[in-house]
Amino acid sequence: MKRRTFIGSTAAAMALPLLPQKIFAFPQNNKILKPQALQQGDTVGIIAPGTAVSDPDMIAKAKEALNYFGLNVKFGNHMLKGSGYLSRTSDERVEDLHQAFLDKEIKAVFCMRGGYASMHLLDKIDYEIISKNPKIFLGYSDITALHLAINKMTGLVTFHGPVMISGFSKYTEEYFKKALFSNSGIGVISNPKTQNNFRQNHPIRTINPGTAKGKLIGGNLTLVASTLGTPYEIETKGKLLFLEDVGEEPYRIDRMLTHLHLANKLETAAGIIFGECSDCNYDDLKPSRVSDYSLGEVLDNILGKLNIPVFYGLTIGHTDDQATLPIGVEAEMDGEKGTLNILESGVI
Repeated sequence: MKRRTFIGSTAAAMALPLLPQKIFAFPQNNKILKPQALQQGDTVGIIAPGTAVSDPDMIAKAKEALNYFGLNVKFGNHMLKGSGYLSRTSDERVEDLHQAFLDKEIKAVFCMRGGYASMHLLDKIDYEIISKNPKIFLGYSDITALHLAINKMTGLVTFHGPVMISGFSKYTEEYFKKALFSNSGIGVISNPKTQNNFRQNHPIRTINPGTAKGKLIGGNLTLVASTLGTPYEIETKGKLLFLEDVGEEPYRIDRMLTHLHLANKLETAAGIIFGECSDCNYDDLKPSRVSDYSLGEVLDNILGKLNIPVFYGLTIGHTDDQATLPIGVEAEMDGEKGTLNILESGVI
């Protein structure tokens, strides 16, 4: 994911030991919390934990989307202030998050967009507020930092899915409703069957065949890698790991996957799903780069060596058609069919 600098991330990580009282330990019994399902007429709180959105046309798009689903809207007090993450302090952004979980009228917390700087909040969040007020929390991309932290510190099932400035295709709408409005479960997620001539618009490629079962964990590769070495780093042992990104050249994907490999996060997973990666090729193809690996070669060289099922191309994350995934629930993947079966509901 472009437009990020690791200076801010490093500063945030260095600051973690200064606030040990903020670390709310997840109970050892690993019992998960599930939020209430949404119903038409419910009020949704919209916040921007990373990059701000002040464009009135974008605000109108968010209202339009939620009105379509029969939901009322309440914006965070600081959400409309400024046009970039530096225009609002991390304390203001944390205050919006806390207030959204504390507000009894709000039944779910949706993120306006991703962008950058959600990591700045991790050591400032009062995770006990979230654990005592479990609600649907939805977003993707930069919001991965919050998914990982909330999952680890509270056990709350959160949802990797569209932000409020996303385009809601019929496919996106279908899985959005299944994940958030129904406690009967999502079931099998597979790519939309659309094609251009004889080629699929969203092809699946098996890297390692086989099936695997485990709790679902993951998100944006850049954020997953950036949180390693912090109290919020991902736990993958025995779990189904899903990863996605956008606009990353193959060598950067290689570097981040190698980082996860060296941290023993890939080998211990039960299976891995790498989502469709848009614009993940070279920014400037020069003659000296002819011998560089393509994205497919990077995935095969690193993930193909694992003795677990792996497939590439599921429409999660930065795609026009986007499935909503409940993080922390039991799921099963089929590496050959390229499907993900959500075995339990993320809501009650």
